[in-house]
Amino acid sequence: MAFLESAVVVYLRKIYYPDGFDFPLSPIGSSVAITELIRELATLIMLFSISFITGKTLKQRFAYFLLCFAIWDIFYYLFLYLLIGWPPSLLTWDILFLLPITWVGPVIAPIIVSLTMIGAALYILFRKRKDKIIRLDTLRWIFFIAGSFLIFLAFVWDYSSFILENYSVKELWNLTGDPALFDISYNYIPRHFNWFLFIAGELIVFTGIILLGTRKRKF
Repeated sequence: MAFLESAVVVYLRKIYYPDGFDFPLSPIGSSVAITELIRELATLIMLFSISFITGKTLKQRFAYFLLCFAIWDIFYYLFLYLLIGWPPSLLTWDILFLLPITWVGPVIAPIIVSLTMIGAALYILFRKRKDKIIRLDTLRWIFFIAGSFLIFLAFVWDYSSFILENYSVKELWNLTGDPALFDISYNYIPRHFNWFLFIAGELIVFTGIILLGTRKRKF
């Protein structure tokens, strides 16, 4: 799956970035953009399917999804580097995702997230194999969701800030699909990655991972 993803990106870059990928983005047709969105959704469905088939319980399926997603993401960049020598640096900016809004950030950031996901997945699977307790109660979910949300904000922060410099939130609701909004987005050049939000999110998620194996105290 990782090689397939990287191969598609190689083709797209040959078409839209013959001199090499860089910001600002080259305009693409609406049919290609929609196809890309559906392709990303299809990728998630495939990952969910693998985890559902492999795991027997909700916890195992959750762990396998994290594991598959993380390995896919890391090897995606590995194959891109082997095929076209990109990225030249782990600090090189990339478009990471398009749903529900454009995610951007230095390549090292999604790799860090992937390593965290692998650690969490292996920890869950190891404890389940040893028949040890894994608690995925409300408290643990709060840590995972809160941390993931901060990481998500870090990835969309710079792009969203750029768009909001040109339009208010109220105006954006009325501009969905408007060519003017796409023209603005094609002028976007990454400026600053919000490392504060990213590190805070990672620490919260890591705390949630540690809490997975802790027992409730009885008073």
